[in-house]
Amino acid sequence: MLIGLTGGIGCGKSSAAAAFGVNGFKVIDVDQIVREEVLLDKEVIAMAIGRWGGGIFEREGVLDRGKLGTLVFGSPTERLWWESVVHPRVGLRWRAQVAADPGAEWVVEVPLLFEARLEKGFDFIVCVGANLSTQQARVTARGMTQAQAEQRIASQLPLAIKLNSAHAVLWNEGSPEFLAAQVSCLSRLLRAADKQHNG
Repeated sequence: MLIGLTGGIGCGKSSAAAAFGVNGFKVIDVDQIVREEVLLDKEVIAMAIGRWGGGIFEREGVLDRGKLGTLVFGSPTERLWWESVVHPRVGLRWRAQVAADPGAEWVVEVPLLFEARLEKGFDFIVCVGANLSTQQARVTARGMTQAQAEQRIASQLPLAIKLNSAHAVLWNEGSPEFLAAQVSCLSRLLRAADKQHNG
């Protein structure tokens, strides 16, 4: 079973992913793959330097994610170019993990799942949602300014479209325990549906 987990920034995708992990799913965080693998890829670094110059480094061999974010989210052209560099490399890596254990129950946390048009690659898609004011509050609590939070939210597909396009919705406006309870319930339903489908 291969589940795609998505949602808007600040909606609680990582909390939901952790809850799926507690329920026995194998979880992949594509943002973690970007941070720990793709941004350290020499080819990717060379392409970033070629596009933006040497000032893009935090320190030698390490791209400055803050500067990257400012460049990428400040221009649709730069964002599309960067996604064309990053997305295929991320996809190869997480698909290799899934292919290594195809019988497992996988949850892949993909923030831009619908934007990258990956929905047909999953058995089931779950979207985590929250109110806009909650999203903004959570994102600014991470250290972004209100303007940066609004920019990041605006750069993504409207949350309403993601929610309507998913097979199931987790609404994250309550306590962490409430979100965890939703994930537990959904996990049981997904397993029952998978068993019926493959039985």
